[in-house]
Amino acid sequence: MKKFIFASVMALASISLVSAPTLRAQDSDQITIKDPAEFNAYQMATTQSDPKAKAASLESFLQTYPQSVVKNAVLDLLVDTYQGLSDQDKALSAASRLLQVDPNNTKAIYISVFIKKGQCAKNSDAQTCDDAGTLAQKGLSVPKPAKVSDDDWKKQTGATYPIFHSAIALDDAISKKDFKAAQAEYKAELMLYTDDQSNKAGLNDTLLLAQAYSQPGASQDLMQAIWFYARVWDFAPAQYKAKIEPELERYYKKYHGALDGLDDVKAKAALTTFPPGTGFVITLAKTPAEQIHDLLTSTPDWNTLALGDKETVLAFGTKEDADKLWALLKDKPTPVPGIVIEATASVIKLAVTKDAKDAKAPDFIVNMKKPLEEKEIPAAGFEFGLAAKGQAELDGVYDSYTQIAAKDAVPAKDAVPAKDAVAQSAEIVLRDGVIVPKKPVPAHKPAAGHKAAAH
Repeated sequence: MKKFIFASVMALASISLVSAPTLRAQDSDQITIKDPAEFNAYQMATTQSDPKAKAASLESFLQTYPQSVVKNAVLDLLVDTYQGLSDQDKALSAASRLLQVDPNNTKAIYISVFIKKGQCAKNSDAQTCDDAGTLAQKGLSVPKPAKVSDDDWKKQTGATYPIFHSAIALDDAISKKDFKAAQAEYKAELMLYTDDQSNKAGLNDTLLLAQAYSQPGASQDLMQAIWFYARVWDFAPAQYKAKIEPELERYYKKYHGALDGLDDVKAKAALTTFPPGTGFVITLAKTPAEQIHDLLTSTPDWNTLALGDKETVLAFGTKEDADKLWALLKDKPTPVPGIVIEATASVIKLAVTKDAKDAKAPDFIVNMKKPLEEKEIPAAGFEFGLAAKGQAELDGVYDSYTQIAAKDAVPAKDAVPAKDAVAQSAEIVLRDGVIVPKKPVPAHKPAAGHKAAAH
């Protein structure tokens, strides 16, 4: 979303399909500078042809004449100059100073939101996200200046309002973890675009909307998520389709149970930004317990099931099916590839399945055979893999399991809102845990007897 965002999926959310439009200064009235020295300094600063020299001259003017009658105009020009130099930090500084003297300056609000939103998406810093969201809310509430025509105001709001809604949505998702609110803001943004515009300027946030709908909890709506993933897939650049398709197929199969009918969803999503009120229905799959029974029936050797599939059986299977699998697993050793959620010297808690990773909630608990030394305790976020692949491996012996109903699951405080439920899961406990350290890959050696060819 790390990033909303959702984040791990957020690598895709970094696709940048929009750029900041240029807004005109809001106050174009002619102002008279009475002091000749100040006028000459203003003329010299504003007529510089080299952008760096111009920026330096404008800054010097503001230091020399901090209360100048043209302070607003100089700051406005300084914002443009720093934008032309692609210096976002200084452009943000100039915009912030402009807001101090002109709090309702739409251009300064927009530039500040645009830059802070980008920083929020990149770093997931809650304060930066909140700042962008707060400024965006202000931008939506600024009234039309009396000197701006209705047509110009319509053009200006058409350029800025989508970004304002986008910034608020990103803040809702990253800082507040309120995905329902994020859904509403992304939809409000996309409604400002035509279908053709949403294919381009709105495509990045269509992806974020899909991710918001797919988050675990009460706000999850997989049918909506599928629609918006399909729309992104329809119009994404070729190099991104392969990254988006696994998410689309994953949620489609989770909702429907198979991939039949997905091509029809893709075709419909290519036509309109939003799903039609009628005529868009995805048939629900069999219940998880029914799907699990089919899986077990069709798998001759249950030992060949992936670890995540075993966890799914234990989480969603009927008691009869879960108990049959557990009878096979009990007291057997297994590697536990997953992401560390919490660790002490004696216990390591990991998220193994994708749902657990999304919720940042452990579904496997490994009690160590011997207490770890402090330097051996893995940090939260560390990922165990398989020794056969040259990765650090965590091994344990199946000891016990408990099905956890959705209403009983407790998410990590930085995962989903406390008011949202977490998907049903199983808590699997292993004993006699040991860490197999990562081994370096041996250097390739030439075969015995090999000699360089004579020249």
